[in-house]
Amino acid sequence: MLEGPKVSQSELAKRFGVSQPQICRIIKNKERILSEWQRNGDPERKRKREGKDVALEAALLRWVEGARGTDLPVSGSLLQLKAKHLAEALGRPDPQPSCGWVARFEARHDLAFKKPPAERGDAEQPTAERWASTVLPSLLRSYTLSEIYACGETGVLLPATSPGKGESASDRLTILLCANADGSEKVPLRAVGESLRPPCLQGVNLGQMPWSYRAGSQAAVTAPLFTEWLREFNEGMRRQGKSILLLLTKHEAHPYLQLSNVRMVFIPPAPALAQPMDCGIASDLKGHYRCRLLRWQLAERGTGQPTLLDILHMLVQSWGDVRPGLIASCFRAAGFSPDASTETVTSNLLSQEHHALSDKELERNGELADGDKGPAEDEDMGEPAVQPCPSEREVWGSLATLRRYLECRATSPDLFQAFYELEDTVHMVSSG
Repeated sequence: MLEGPKVSQSELAKRFGVSQPQICRIIKNKERILSEWQRNGDPERKRKREGKDVALEAALLRWVEGARGTDLPVSGSLLQLKAKHLAEALGRPDPQPSCGWVARFEARHDLAFKKPPAERGDAEQPTAERWASTVLPSLLRSYTLSEIYACGETGVLLPATSPGKGESASDRLTILLCANADGSEKVPLRAVGESLRPPCLQGVNLGQMPWSYRAGSQAAVTAPLFTEWLREFNEGMRRQGKSILLLLTKHEAHPYLQLSNVRMVFIPPAPALAQPMDCGIASDLKGHYRCRLLRWQLAERGTGQPTLLDILHMLVQSWGDVRPGLIASCFRAAGFSPDASTETVTSNLLSQEHHALSDKELERNGELADGDKGPAEDEDMGEPAVQPCPSEREVWGSLATLRRYLECRATSPDLFQAFYELEDTVHMVSSG
């Protein structure tokens, strides 16, 4: 209308029922208004409404434009996680943007997130069988065995706190496992539980533990939690100077990220392929965990059930018990090694230690040696008293005290490896 026949501002004001000064301001700011309208792309929008935090929205919008420029898939959950990181960087008092805030941000800027290329349909992607026979072999030949990793999740039940209690999210943990194809590196475990701040973790130097713990809804690994782990994993590979291939299953909680040192590849559903963690690695870990849990109960280290802190240490020890040879065999059986064959992982590949405890240990039924009888009656009272042999209860109590000291004062997760070896040695002596 402004480009057509000459019409006075007063006539336009009468036609649209507004004041003449308003028409004047519109004509004066025509270029800016048209530019913002075209950038927004919503012809139905009548007002320019901005969020309360303009700086945060501007920073987030720049990130979205940059991500789209590099063809990086963006989802609503990833957008919410990035908004949280930007809010923390900007020093906002409440750095957790709500789902409603993210939805309004998307509506204000007309953002519609599309699925990543790997999810757009079979017409654009090779079939799973063709991918396994043609794409995968060339992909694996580009990396050494130590540079091919796989990650997966498995659930672990916690000891019941009371008989007859039904299973709930608070009764289990989800463990994120990751290892490379030759078993030379097992990434520290990431455990996800439902409790946000477990009382048993208070006072623990969490940054120096050989495990990490996060809280998630229903004790599940969500997209933000997995994204956090991925970025930490990528940073660890960057510090090592390694560029690796990461194999994982396609899941809504596994967003694709373009990382500097980690190339993510989703395993398509094909008969010739399987998740390596599901071919015996996760079950071997849980077998060792059950063995250590029973050992803990037989030792009667205290009343009640083990705490979450005890369970996390048991899981780390169990992860260390999984042999590199078994991990390598599971990768070959899953079809993810350059020399992969039709090898099947049978039960003899799994460690036999957790299938049955020795008869001697089972017969003990938790009976602990007394060993606290003091000096003999005919002992010469003039001589210094001989320290009696401590009971097993006292030994385990001392180990618990030492572990607590390390939990509060440790300067490196590696210190716990020496402690775990000492604990295993004491168990061998007590069961001998």
